[in-house]
Amino acid sequence: MKPLSKPLAAAVALLLGGCMVGPNYHRPQVAVPAHYQELEGWTEAEPDAAAGPKGDWWTGFHDPLLDELEPLVLVSNQTVRLDYANYQQALAEVRVARSALFPAIGVTGSVTRARSPTGNLSSASSSRLSNFQPVNNSGSLEGDVSWAPDLWGLVRRQIEQSAATAQASEATLANATLSEQIALATAVIDLRITDANIDLLQHTVDAYTGYLRVVADQDKAGTVPPSDLITARTQLENAQASLIALGVARAQNAHAIAVLVGKNPEDLTIPHSTALPTQPAIPAGVPSTLLERRPDIAVAERQMAAANASIGVAVAAYYPAVSLSALDGFTQSPLNGLLHISNYVWSLGGSATETLFDGGERSAEVAAAKAAYDATVANYRGTVLTAFENVENDLAGLRILSQQADVLAAAVRDAKRGTEIALNEYQAGTVDYTTVAVAQTTQLNDEQSALNVRQQRLLDAASLIGDLGGGWSSAAMHDPRQQSQHAILP
Repeated sequence: MKPLSKPLAAAVALLLGGCMVGPNYHRPQVAVPAHYQELEGWTEAEPDAAAGPKGDWWTGFHDPLLDELEPLVLVSNQTVRLDYANYQQALAEVRVARSALFPAIGVTGSVTRARSPTGNLSSASSSRLSNFQPVNNSGSLEGDVSWAPDLWGLVRRQIEQSAATAQASEATLANATLSEQIALATAVIDLRITDANIDLLQHTVDAYTGYLRVVADQDKAGTVPPSDLITARTQLENAQASLIALGVARAQNAHAIAVLVGKNPEDLTIPHSTALPTQPAIPAGVPSTLLERRPDIAVAERQMAAANASIGVAVAAYYPAVSLSALDGFTQSPLNGLLHISNYVWSLGGSATETLFDGGERSAEVAAAKAAYDATVANYRGTVLTAFENVENDLAGLRILSQQADVLAAAVRDAKRGTEIALNEYQAGTVDYTTVAVAQTTQLNDEQSALNVRQQRLLDAASLIGDLGGGWSSAAMHDPRQQSQHAILP
């Protein structure tokens, strides 16, 4: 085939740089507060988003189990792998859309062997020559080019739509990864608190066993009423039952952790631990950073961009579709001498089609695309508002629970002192065992409440990290129009 001439090449470049119908995308404005309402008095705002949690945000909890398992979420969690596959599919769709910008080039070769007719011979001659009818070999070798120039930007809007969808899939992958990592942190925190509750109840059972021994000795001596022995025994049995029940919660937490890191529950054994995660320090930053640091907001924003591009795709249907074609090659019968210049053939062609009447189909498609875009705008603004709500809830929880933890710490100290006093008074014979049982129950309830508050503070800290976007930033998103593959998972 002959190379394109300079005028034709210039025409191709002009057509490739043609206009693009439909609106260009601009991110809608959203109201962003200057600061978090709950931030004052809790922690100082940092205007630099880099001051927020980094990618390995879980290290702030100083828990070796979290440090070991959190990296596995990225490579082994099945929800993450599902979204990764969806992202790879979206990248492939971008390449499919881009292919329409370029001409389709093909080559066709054929060879035919056929017996030719004998012509107007007499019947006698035809009979004599029936066994000698000539056999001809013919063939062709042709190259063809077809191209639909993107005069109105239809293909480029489709690429824009596919690219935005791919970026939304990438942000969905980041959001799924962060969500599963937060879920793992939550499960580990719950497991650690369950272990702490087991330790507390085991200590309580040991104490109640000692108390029961004292009451049993006094009952044998006849110095206390029989009801004291029954009360002490019932108290011990209730504590033992509660201790046994914690085994169910621990098993469920351990199984949840295994699934989150892509393992069968029986394949992961987590030993009992007496250490609790530490409360991490989390600079919340300023509210405007949420627009860049929350992957769910990025998903909603990229969906807007894709919906905006779809308007241009719908508008392009109003304009004529133009296609060009060319053929260049050789054809010859008989086959001998196929590539001689005398057998050279070529053709050029073009066509244009335009719909004159469609019963309002195109206008309806444009209206539907605009309505779909309006829906994505509402979803984006709603996602942003929900993000602010989540952060404010987390900050409020951390602030209020911190105050509650201080009060409960004092209550636990007083309850322990109250139990000591009640037991001493009982041994002195000035009070019955009911007073001791009430004091012991109060102490246990206060200690469990203190553990529950500590658990909720840790959970709110993990939730706040997730609601702040973890260590993710929309600046890290790839442009699928510039790269065809991205290695997100090893």
